[in-house]
Amino acid sequence: MGKQQQDNTLLIGRNPVREALEGGDTQVEKVLLQKGAGGRPIDEIRRAAAKAGVPVQLVPPARLDHLTGGGNHQGVAAFMAPVAYLELEDMLASFAPRLEDVQRTKPILLLLDQIEDPHNFGAMLRSAVAAGASGVVVPKHHMAPLNAAAVKASAGAALRIPIARTTNLADAIQQLKERGYWIAGAAGEGTTSVWDMDWDRPVAIVIGNEGKGLRPRVAVSCDYLVSIPIRGPIESLNASVAAGIFLFAAARVRS
Repeated sequence: MGKQQQDNTLLIGRNPVREALEGGDTQVEKVLLQKGAGGRPIDEIRRAAAKAGVPVQLVPPARLDHLTGGGNHQGVAAFMAPVAYLELEDMLASFAPRLEDVQRTKPILLLLDQIEDPHNFGAMLRSAVAAGASGVVVPKHHMAPLNAAAVKASAGAALRIPIARTTNLADAIQQLKERGYWIAGAAGEGTTSVWDMDWDRPVAIVIGNEGKGLRPRVAVSCDYLVSIPIRGPIESLNASVAAGIFLFAAARVRS
């Protein structure tokens, strides 16, 4: 028998988790399995997670006991997003389905490359909504969950913007190029300044991991690597601050 925490971000129990995975529930972000657990039900959950592209993490029993507050988790739990993720094609079609629509409306998109901190994730979503971005794209793996902490950091904005999840961010970038978007990756070594970038076009802004920045394949997929000129004695900005600067630089030419 399954049960959910009060913040509705944790689903527990073998049957509820398996049914959510097999039913194609796009709110399943990660499955937690107790170390040493086995048998047919666990194998079915593993297969269903693999088919759905949902990562699986092995954790000690104490971790599951703590997360579930002593609930009857049966060695299985799953983190759930408070909103359903969209397929990339469905999200893009919802606001600019044709090339002429993209060229006319010049949407702003935000792509996040393996952001680890839910608070940063939430802050970026808040900035995206405030800047009038049309949508956000995140990878399925190595990405902060859209959990209660992220929603709180977004001040509720996480529930007000469509979010698509993709298995391969570099491939998603190629899809966006084919749809008429220009790709601007945030990079300290970028040769184009955020102030000199031509933002008056359909654009997807890519923000990399807090510590490592953009992955090489993602970086090479970008049309531009764009930097923020820093005058003070620091090397870089917080990822969510950088995202806000990029988003409002793009929004400024649309006001």
